[in-house]
Amino acid sequence: MRFSSLSLSAQTTYAELFSQTQTFEVTNALAGLVGAFHKRAVKGNDYWYFGYRDIDQKLHMAYVGPDSERVRLLVEKFEEVRKHKPLAPPARMALAAGCTPAAPKHFRIIKRLAEYGFFRAGGILIGAHAFLALGNMLGVHWLDGAATLDVDFAHAGRNVSIALPASLNIDVHGALESLEMGLLPILQFNGKAGAQYRNPQDPELRLDFVTGMTRGNQHVVMDKLNLVLQPLKFMELSLEQTTQGCVFSNLGACVVNLPAPERFAVHKLIVAGERPASERTKTTKDLLQAASIASYFLENGQAEVFNAAWHDAIGRGKGWLTRAERGRKSMLRIAPDVADKALWA
Repeated sequence: MRFSSLSLSAQTTYAELFSQTQTFEVTNALAGLVGAFHKRAVKGNDYWYFGYRDIDQKLHMAYVGPDSERVRLLVEKFEEVRKHKPLAPPARMALAAGCTPAAPKHFRIIKRLAEYGFFRAGGILIGAHAFLALGNMLGVHWLDGAATLDVDFAHAGRNVSIALPASLNIDVHGALESLEMGLLPILQFNGKAGAQYRNPQDPELRLDFVTGMTRGNQHVVMDKLNLVLQPLKFMELSLEQTTQGCVFSNLGACVVNLPAPERFAVHKLIVAGERPASERTKTTKDLLQAASIASYFLENGQAEVFNAAWHDAIGRGKGWLTRAERGRKSMLRIAPDVADKALWA
């Protein structure tokens, strides 16, 4: 067994936390904006505005409404939310019930990007943090492959329309700077900011921003996100048919976009089949994550879900088939209890 089922109480607690987090982010009219309210007197009447800075650090004042009880309640609610973190108590309940949290340091990064609108703009959480989040979503605790020091994100690049007003940009670089965690972009050869962030004082912490393969394997510059994306082979499989989940720590919670679990697993097999021998540790981690999710579908009588993703991948060309088969054979060596069962029909 490569996972243990969460108790019914833990599953219910997670579902409630996810629901509360979704409701909070949808009903909070200022979600994604970092700023403050200001009251101005105009011709003897008071009006409320919300001030924030855009990607170019230009100050904008969004009109909220005339001074009234309704607007004052909105201002009070905003300050109350900022001060008391209403999602922290249900997040701690989920933690106590046995759900798997993100490390606080990593959660701060994910949450800040959520606040700045990265996930509303098509961003996707990938890597080991997505693996953990998928476990909570599926109602299980993974027994292998969950350790990580990196925080990985993806975006479909220009293949996804940014579902936000044209006048509002999402400043990913500014979001990371605002954390004051010393995260600096690794420069490309042309001197421009790259798709990876590191803290020189904390070399084990790394952030990567990736996308699907591009013509010429060129980095994708997303001006609307103030972000550069590194193209990766086979990445597009995890960027299609995404789902949503909740990432949390004892500090609170946020809604993120996640790969579909079956696509995440098949993609991990393909990546394992692509890695060189020098990356054996990463390959093992990929295979363990793929085996864990595959075992979930087997144990729950849903092998056909995994099969559909598998056949989608191997039907995309010889390169896909070769890597997928290589990954499957590697998984036979470390997880024969999963790989030799009817997942490839």
